[in-house]
Amino acid sequence: MIISILGARPQFVKAAAVSRAFAQAGISETIVHTGQHYDDNMSKLFFDELDIAPPAVNLGIGGGSHGQNTGRMLEALERVFVDLKPRTVLVYGDTDSTLAGALAASKLGVRVAHVEAGLRSFNRLMPEEINRVLVDHLSDLLFVPTKNAVANLAREGIEGASLVGDVMFDAAIHFGARVANRRPPADNLPSEYALATVHRASNTDHRETLSVILDGFAKCPLPIILPLHPRTKARLDGFDLVVPPTVRVLPPVGFLDMIWLERHASVILTDSGGVQKEAYFHGTPCVTLREETEWSELVDAGWNRLCPPRSGDAIRAAVVESLSSKPEPASLYGDGAAARRIAQILVQEAATG
Repeated sequence: MIISILGARPQFVKAAAVSRAFAQAGISETIVHTGQHYDDNMSKLFFDELDIAPPAVNLGIGGGSHGQNTGRMLEALERVFVDLKPRTVLVYGDTDSTLAGALAASKLGVRVAHVEAGLRSFNRLMPEEINRVLVDHLSDLLFVPTKNAVANLAREGIEGASLVGDVMFDAAIHFGARVANRRPPADNLPSEYALATVHRASNTDHRETLSVILDGFAKCPLPIILPLHPRTKARLDGFDLVVPPTVRVLPPVGFLDMIWLERHASVILTDSGGVQKEAYFHGTPCVTLREETEWSELVDAGWNRLCPPRSGDAIRAAVVESLSSKPEPASLYGDGAAARRIAQILVQEAATG
């Protein structure tokens, strides 16, 4: 039996592809939800519309600091693993849930499989970067999305990674077909707009930085659609900051509505790792409001522009530049069969182990 650890929106999207491949391959899977994203619009809605089986266990752990979340999850997951005795624990990405799952499994001698291994932003101030590095060094099976990620692992002395492609590309292909005739997620959307998402602590937890981002939104040459993350809403209220009138705020949206918004946007502004790739999958240029990105190949290919939020004018300039130069298509993340390859490797590993 495989236990898959989920906790945050990007992991639900990846699991939609991988769990479907597991079912087709006859792999027994039990899903454990840590509760890291506990808002219904950030969690339950994704399980419902992505056809993911309801979690067998929901730990209900979220809302604390990184240390609090990781420690509480580690303790709770250890009990789950002792009770269920999985052969392998599968973790996704770089969240606190990822690290807690890998730590709990490795301390019990349970094999760890890491989907989306090998990514590096090379910024150790990011909690996600710490999680990525530690989980990769704990993992027995490393499922890698890109050649850059293989090279990152090799530099750290980690060999034997499996270059399978990106499971988010699998999901984009599968679920993209569902939105072709889907209604817009809100009434009276403008015909041209920029889509924005902001949630990263480095942007939201500092009043000055969040103010710069809002100034950039106000100076954007297009109206902005902003599905508002609960963290960001809390910081806006706490800092007494006002969203510019050219920004239309929406509540958090589900994955299918997000695909619709991404496909119809003229440009995307984000600090999310996953949304950077989704923009590329749907042919929309992206401005990333960060100092660096773990998806450096998107910058190299011209689909993404890094714009650290230091001034509103710089954000406007990055948007204008993105709108004026659309790069050529490129194949960066495989062929849409990453999840099937992961399932095949796990079946073979079980047969020989």
